[in-house]
Amino acid sequence: MASATPNVRVGVAVFIRKDGKFLMLRRLGSHGAGSWSVPGGNLEFGESLEVCARREVSEETNLQIKNIRFLAQTNDQFKDEGKHYLTIWVTSDWADGAPAIMEPTKCTEQRWCDFQSLPEPLFEPCWSNLRTDQPTLFQA
Repeated sequence: MASATPNVRVGVAVFIRKDGKFLMLRRLGSHGAGSWSVPGGNLEFGESLEVCARREVSEETNLQIKNIRFLAQTNDQFKDEGKHYLTIWVTSDWADGAPAIMEPTKCTEQRWCDFQSLPEPLFEPCWSNLRTDQPTLFQA
């Protein structure tokens, strides 16, 4: 039997902007446990980026978003875990709802942040790659 060929997955990471800040989550689980990132997840077969972003944000945070637009893409390899993602970063505006931890097995904390007060540790290598692709985001 031939060994399985690893696949590259497409991840969608969503900045939800409200009052000059964006929501970040502390991850729980085997992939990036304890690190911080924005809401997001895997693009499902047949989904648009907008539909995926809305679904993931709602599933993870109970928030509704609007004005979803492309920000960047990063090529993220997690060599120790044998995972490879093309991450599509989108930005959006908060539309409705109060943040809530909807998936307690995947997230332990939520916090509104800005680029000058990012919590640590960040979910790497995604954030390093985003910093390389979009350095102006991280400037004061």
